[in-house]
Amino acid sequence: MSEEAPRPVGPSLRTAIWIMLVIGAAMMSAALATCVVRLTAETEPPPEPEVVTVVRPTADVVVAMRDLARLESAVFHMERIVDLRDQQSHIFGLVDAEDAILLIAAGEVTAGIDLTAMADGDVVVDPERGTAIITLPPPQVLSTALDNERTYVHSRDTDTLAVRSLSLESRARQEAERTIETSAIEAGLLDTARRNAESALTTLVRALGYQDVDIRWKDDEEM
Repeated sequence: MSEEAPRPVGPSLRTAIWIMLVIGAAMMSAALATCVVRLTAETEPPPEPEVVTVVRPTADVVVAMRDLARLESAVFHMERIVDLRDQQSHIFGLVDAEDAILLIAAGEVTAGIDLTAMADGDVVVDPERGTAIITLPPPQVLSTALDNERTYVHSRDTDTLAVRSLSLESRARQEAERTIETSAIEAGLLDTARRNAESALTTLVRALGYQDVDIRWKDDEEM
């Protein structure tokens, strides 16, 4: 028997094969594109989570209470830079390390008169003559407080071998309060508080009908 010669592929069959090849290529391209998109999505870093600060209220506890009778007569606004460094020694003193903080501090120092320190004989008045003699305790610093909105840590540097101190910022804030108070006193806070207290009390007592008002100070009598 003689072998039959291969039959030529008709136009309709050739067209069908080409259509199948085109569809297969398109499906492979779509699958490849999907893989690329998935790979790109997996390699991109995930978005940072939204940070929400939650303040949990706790019970209020009153640990102390006292009556105050103060005449605030002067307030100084002060600013201070505190450079606090914690020197450390490691490996039997062979290696020195440092934990440092730079704090920009701003605060208020209030001075005035503590009226609870006045005795019964410190106010002597004569309604008939219209005279009043008031003896006041010396002016003093009543409060020193940092402004938390304007006080911030400018920098915090901890060497590799240094131990990071958790109390360093608290110590820097305490140092800021101390130096701000000292600077305010050196700038004349107490003298300003004395003058303002004399002026305020003189005006107040004169408004009560005493025209001759004499303001005295206990520290002046002791000198």
